[in-house]
Amino acid sequence: MADAADAALDLAHTTQSPAGRPEPGAAARSGPWRWGAVAAACAALVAGTMAAAPGVAPTARSAAGSASGRPHALPAGQAPDAAQAQLPLDCGPLPTAVSVSFAADLGDGIPVTVAAAHCQAGGGSAPDGVFILVAGPDGHPVVHDTLLRWQEGFTVTRLALRSDGAVTALAKGYSTNDVPRCCPDLNVQFDWTRQGAGYQRTQHDTPSAAA
Repeated sequence: MADAADAALDLAHTTQSPAGRPEPGAAARSGPWRWGAVAAACAALVAGTMAAAPGVAPTARSAAGSASGRPHALPAGQAPDAAQAQLPLDCGPLPTAVSVSFAADLGDGIPVTVAAAHCQAGGGSAPDGVFILVAGPDGHPVVHDTLLRWQEGFTVTRLALRSDGAVTALAKGYSTNDVPRCCPDLNVQFDWTRQGAGYQRTQHDTPSAAA
């Protein structure tokens, strides 16, 4: 049972997409040049519902937490600024947009920002990538890990840091390539846990109530 500190750690919430469902083949259908048309076709069907989830004030790092490498939230100003990062999104002339993000120490003493971002097409729901950002040699934020590729076609609606250091996300997705890109029919729970130098992903899909 998590103590009060764990409960505070459990939430560094934000909102918007993940990396483990290549089956829908979103890369073939969700290129950056298709999203403007998709947005126009679906604007009457789907309203944007991405809003950052309520945040929790970061807890101070205790001496015990420092010694044990305990994951914990950080103030945003102590971690890389996701808006300043060059993200691996194929947006062409379109700008990028950070949907949701949180700042944290994932247990190794390095300030990071976990961010979900997408191409800003002006409407619709362009797919998100989820990235872990660190400060580069010149202090500019760089991508250290890609947890979710935008080509998988997910739209992330929430990101959080769990008390055991796992990164979790809620997202909208598609059961098949035949589902219109405007109307995701799956709710997806993602968990990324550290394994060696990388992260292991697990996911659980449930039908959307709107499907």
